[in-house]
Amino acid sequence: MPYTLAVVVPTPAHSNISGPLSYQSELPLAAGTLVRVPLGRREVLGIVWDEEAGAVQTGPEVVTKPIAGALDGIAPLVAGWRQLVTFAARYYQRGLGEVALAALPPQLRDLDGTQLARRLKRVTAADSPGTLSAPLPPNAEQAAALDAISASAAPFLLFGATGSGKTEVYLQGVQRMLQKDPRAQALVMVPEINLTPQLQERFVTRFGAGAVVAMNSGMTPAQRLKSWLAAHSGQARIVLGTRMAVFASMPRLGLIVVDEEHDPSYKQQEGARYSARDLAVYRGMIDGAAVVLGSATPSLESWHAADKGRYTRLSMAARASDAQDAAPPGFPAVRMVDMNLQPKRTVFSPQLLDAIAQRVSRGEQSLVFLNRRGYAPVLACSACDWKSDCPNCSAYRVFHKIDRTLRCHHCGFAERVPRACPSCGNVDIAPIGRGTEQIEEHLGELLRGVRQPGGEPARIARMDADTTRLKGALEEQLARVHAGDVDVLVGTQMVTKGHDFRRITLVAAVNPDSALFSSDFRAPERLFALLLQAAGRAGRDAVHAAASEMWVQTWHPGHPLFTSLRRHDYPGFAAQQLKEREQAGMPPFAFQALLRAEARTQEIAQAFLHAAKAQAETLPDAAAVAIYSAVPMGVQRVANVERAQMLVECATRAPLQRFLAAWQPVLHSLREKGLIRWAVDVDPLVI
Repeated sequence: MPYTLAVVVPTPAHSNISGPLSYQSELPLAAGTLVRVPLGRREVLGIVWDEEAGAVQTGPEVVTKPIAGALDGIAPLVAGWRQLVTFAARYYQRGLGEVALAALPPQLRDLDGTQLARRLKRVTAADSPGTLSAPLPPNAEQAAALDAISASAAPFLLFGATGSGKTEVYLQGVQRMLQKDPRAQALVMVPEINLTPQLQERFVTRFGAGAVVAMNSGMTPAQRLKSWLAAHSGQARIVLGTRMAVFASMPRLGLIVVDEEHDPSYKQQEGARYSARDLAVYRGMIDGAAVVLGSATPSLESWHAADKGRYTRLSMAARASDAQDAAPPGFPAVRMVDMNLQPKRTVFSPQLLDAIAQRVSRGEQSLVFLNRRGYAPVLACSACDWKSDCPNCSAYRVFHKIDRTLRCHHCGFAERVPRACPSCGNVDIAPIGRGTEQIEEHLGELLRGVRQPGGEPARIARMDADTTRLKGALEEQLARVHAGDVDVLVGTQMVTKGHDFRRITLVAAVNPDSALFSSDFRAPERLFALLLQAAGRAGRDAVHAAASEMWVQTWHPGHPLFTSLRRHDYPGFAAQQLKEREQAGMPPFAFQALLRAEARTQEIAQAFLHAAKAQAETLPDAAAVAIYSAVPMGVQRVANVERAQMLVECATRAPLQRFLAAWQPVLHSLREKGLIRWAVDVDPLVI
């Protein structure tokens, strides 16, 4: 007698099939077993799911199809993993199959039995975990943090200043876990792919190559499959990865670390828009694993959770200074340059330029930070109103001087810079604003007469998404900086996170003001985190710590954000921001979701949103939520697709979740000709 199985299959986004489908099997298969099943005219990978999840039956006249076969050699996915996927699908309003199958390595969907057996053999034959190398003796703050993490599985917020040794806490926390249970596993997450190799090197040095695998979207399909199989089989003791690694199959998970937990990169912006940081906390609760959220500038949501006792705060910050405008001992001194007092069109104040020149002459390094790549954000005509608009997007194309192109950073459309204005024929077209490419060129001119101690000219390098596009380029540039072959490094935010530059004694932010008065209520939080993280790149070597400085060129030196930055006072900044958020009813004192729509025209997109709002008023819990008017998105058109959104807000989480779940069938039933896609974004970061 055949057995009926509930099988999760890869369903399209927003299909009416959100749960498992029914299939027949000659053998009883455990929940979590990977199987191949027919779906339409295709054969797809599926996962046998728990019976209580139910299964879709299309009617008594439809014959339940048999499975094509099970993937032998791969143990079933454990109950904790299935519970995590179920929660993520429900909370973020996506189909169960969409989330579950996206969490598996793509190559697993295409291998036949022979190919899979070959891959499994390679994993089995991998190096065994190496012997632990001797750790550094922890200081008092590190020891206290390690004792707390080892004694409890509660979520921890590790508030550690840049350079305070958070990574060593992660390393020794994993070591203690492995000493307690040699078969246990640890998940260590980082926000950016470019931070994974250097952290992996430290873990491999400490634990051996056989114990550590990486997991990120920059790997080849074969590499991702190998890492996934090693983690799933339990051979890999430590998984280092980006946000996608939160779904790694790790049956013996004992510790989860989320480094730089404040980073917005942990929020997925396409498909299932999940927060890997929040799912990490939930996964720790399921698996009984300790969760450590580490940051020098925690997100306000995490800071508030620690204030309320939901997280245990562990502090590894230098003692606060009593001086009103001074940095604490051991931190770079923050110097403000009032640009109102500088000559018009000044890019680098004489004081800052002199400070950089002094560093070059002493053989030290400087970091110049500007979060805008390219040469200039706009190219404009001086005779008419022409600007370098993108024909496909409601945005300007950025001028890249190095290859003489105008390039849209939204859709990728690029073309050569015109010899004259396309509108009026005027040859006097000029760049407006500055990017890292222009800053690099301008610094080269200003420092032309400055010499290193050996008499050589100053060496300037740029690090951004343009210069690190090719494979191996990032590693090569980082190696040059670490080797001392660069005197001044110009870069975007990618150079401010996690890098341990030992020779840098000066960090300069040349134009940070744009975020001070943004319409995005999270902009001050992001700016403060970015500047404090950037400051943390200076003075990481004790030899240079006393002379390290952070320079900020601003038109608003009296702004409260800069007052807190001078003192490296994140707790004070967080308290002020949380007070404002509470008064305005903003997260974390309210809960939000966005309904986004993309269509051929703005009118169609907004018509869909208006119809969704009209029908939502009769739903359960509708009285508990506030539905705002539909508005165009910040960048209204991308690749000739018009975009609009509508904000839904509630004072508590549960009614919002119930409302969104009841709203789903309504959204599926709405049809607007010309509507391309829609999506619900729960806990959005960009509004």
